[in-house]
Amino acid sequence: MATATPKARPVQRVKMRIRKGDTVKVIAGKDRGKTGEVLRTLPDENRVVVQGINLRTRHMKPTQEGESGRILTEEASIHASNVMVFSTANNVPSRVELVVEADGTKKRRLKKTGEVLA
Repeated sequence: MATATPKARPVQRVKMRIRKGDTVKVIAGKDRGKTGEVLRTLPDENRVVVQGINLRTRHMKPTQEGESGRILTEEASIHASNVMVFSTANNVPSRVELVVEADGTKKRRLKKTGEVLA
């Protein structure tokens, strides 16, 4: 009897309140307490890549003859629940709320400070 391959689960895309360019503070993990800018978001996996956080070292083999191998250090993704948006004006991390303005536009605002994010 042949075994069937497992079916791929459908991806649960999460609506993220963290965006590219936000300054965030890491609240859990080995880099706890560090701050950095979000380089990109991965909403399908609910993860973010933060500048200077969760660095991984990768050894690259030479691809051409005469070329030497090299060691690359790059940021790996971190789960979005392990970071909080950081207010650079008040130096305090905060949750984000969505606010509908009087003219009907949606804005993101920090709950602790009331600062409106661009």
